[in-house]
Amino acid sequence: MPTDRPIFVVGCPRSGTTMVQLMLHAHARIALPPENRFVLPAYRRRHEFGDLRDPHRRRNLGRWIVRTDNFADLGLDPDRVVDAIVGAPPTLGSALGTVFRLYAERFGKPRWGDKRPAYLRHLPEIRRLFPDAQIVNIVRDGRDCVASLKEAPWRPPDFGELVDFWARAADASLRAARTYRPDVYFQVRYEDLVADPETHLRQICRFLGEEYDPAMARPQELAAVAVPTYKTWHSRTHSDVTTERVQSWQQRLTPAEIAHCEAVFGHRLARFGYRPSTACRPTTGIRLTRAWLTARDVLGPLRVRAEDAGAAIRAGRREPAIPARLTSGQLSR
Repeated sequence: MPTDRPIFVVGCPRSGTTMVQLMLHAHARIALPPENRFVLPAYRRRHEFGDLRDPHRRRNLGRWIVRTDNFADLGLDPDRVVDAIVGAPPTLGSALGTVFRLYAERFGKPRWGDKRPAYLRHLPEIRRLFPDAQIVNIVRDGRDCVASLKEAPWRPPDFGELVDFWARAADASLRAARTYRPDVYFQVRYEDLVADPETHLRQICRFLGEEYDPAMARPQELAAVAVPTYKTWHSRTHSDVTTERVQSWQQRLTPAEIAHCEAVFGHRLARFGYRPSTACRPTTGIRLTRAWLTARDVLGPLRVRAEDAGAAIRAGRREPAIPARLTSGQLSR
């Protein structure tokens, strides 16, 4: 029996998440939208929306969603989206999932989901919103990610922050691989996917419970057709299936930057099958950075829970029901 479980594509920024999103969107049964900015903010602000059994509160939530950045990229009619959220089951996940389901309807496809690198470090929240979600995580050599991040228009000024992006994403990937069942979480390396797209796309399709669609290996054809609202630079740099950028860090990073990356990444590179090029010993500063990363990942969830509790008290409102009730798996829980 065909599944209707939602699909979420995650990974470190510049690891190939857009390429995977377009590959999956090329499938005859799957529609994944351009990146949005409302799922995680909605979860963080859920106490403000209050009891969603009230249609007026669902309408307020819908109006908030259609006013968020990047919503226009979905190509959906805002009024129709708001009305659909009012008519959806009274949970936060249902409201958010309704937007993605409407996007899938644009293409006549039954399966929906979303793509955003930031979800990798918020998988518990995604799974709380969508209890039957399937996660596809693409992993790329951290040095290539950092080299690409260096050239991004939105890059932070501190090189150490770029290194931090991949280190934290790597830790989140290792944590997810330990936490989730094989039918929930699937991990693929960027280098393997671009070297042999069909083999690894077939593996992804088996994980998703779908037949392989040959169109998935040609995502660049979709960048300007099926997802016409994409920015030109997205289409040019992220949709092509090519091995040209594999190990490009050797030319794009300086020897000092390579040494910095490998000292911070430590064992993480080897855990994902990447070889360090130097046998550098971490300095005191690097050791402190590693300790800070570890402490932040341990303490982060505790801080978020404390902030959530404080937000609930300040809002003085009942937290809305969270899990989506849109798919057969969600309805059976």
